[in-house]
Amino acid sequence: MSPIRVAVIGLGKIARDQHLPAIAGNDAFHLTALVDPSSTSNVEGAARFDTLEALFDDGLAVDAVVLCTPPQVRYELAAKALARGAHVFLEKPPGATLAEVAALEEQAKISGFTLFAGWHSRYAAGVERARAWLADRRIERVSIIWREDVRVWHPGQTWIWEPGGLGVFDPGINALSIATRILPRAFFLRSAVLSTPSNRAAPIAAEMTFTDTAGVEIAMDLDWRQTGPQSWDIVVETDAGTLKLANGGAVLELPSGVERAEDREYAGLYAHFAALIQNGRSDVDTAPLRLVADAFLLGHRKTVEAFDD
Repeated sequence: MSPIRVAVIGLGKIARDQHLPAIAGNDAFHLTALVDPSSTSNVEGAARFDTLEALFDDGLAVDAVVLCTPPQVRYELAAKALARGAHVFLEKPPGATLAEVAALEEQAKISGFTLFAGWHSRYAAGVERARAWLADRRIERVSIIWREDVRVWHPGQTWIWEPGGLGVFDPGINALSIATRILPRAFFLRSAVLSTPSNRAAPIAAEMTFTDTAGVEIAMDLDWRQTGPQSWDIVVETDAGTLKLANGGAVLELPSGVERAEDREYAGLYAHFAALIQNGRSDVDTAPLRLVADAFLLGHRKTVEAFDD
């Protein structure tokens, strides 16, 4: 079977650090094109274009596009790619709104091409093992602590502070993508406090309380102001002891001991994308984005001091 010819759209940090190496490491794909008006990045064997229109006008054959752009511009690009007969991989979050993601899902269904909303944190080493362990336990309480330094992870990225950029929910949605995967019951928001800098449109911190359908409380603490060691932890208290997913899901702590494995998040994403294309399927789970949207709907806004990079 010939490799899937892929174009990567948007050459920011996540594309350079994760997508390009994952594509290079998967024989199912061949990097055919790069699209970014401001990037000087070049990869041997891949053509570079300023716009997606320029790529399509050139006539270069591509089978799939990977959208690593800010979410505010992703819908138009994805819709154009599907209309031109390309499969589409959406970085997280899959869009700026739930409605536009639903429209893309319907377009993909009609066109017959694959649409994949990729939640990379679900492919962290401990996630599936945690899901299996929790399936037969009585869950008593869940705590999610996701604290990091925005200056380290998103330096100078002004789009992330604008409407649709999500602010602290950009990393926080990773935690929700894990929680919606490992917890056996659906859960929903009860209350939220969103702390937003006086000079920004998106929150820098959030405190939330969720409840699952059995009444179990899930507390979530997000903060982008943490310096020093970073915290990406999910703790689940059960009748059989406590489970902890640490380091963003890479380390699983069970009553029986600690389990670690190699980081294969993006390798897992691309393996799944290739299988979806081969089988003519799509995978568009919006559960994490729905919970973030609910936080903006229900959350109390608290103005905090201005933030500058």
